[in-house]
Amino acid sequence: MIDNAEGTNDQDWEYRPLRLPPGVTRRNAATQLSIHAEFAGWELSRVLLYADGTRKVWLRRRRSTPGVPELLT
Repeated sequence: MIDNAEGTNDQDWEYRPLRLPPGVTRRNAATQLSIHAEFAGWELSRVLLYADGTRKVWLRRRRSTPGVPELLT
């Protein structure tokens, strides 16, 4: 599958689904997703909002090159 926005192959990305229960406010959801982005390199890929208030979120990040450890700076 090709990601039309960037023209990259879907195999270049890893995905992580999250489920946010109905009681989570929009502000708290944004805070949780910001933490995932800041400290683990995830970005928002897709969000589904259900009628009961549940959110299903998919995060994505580029796969690192196999065999090459990431450098700590």
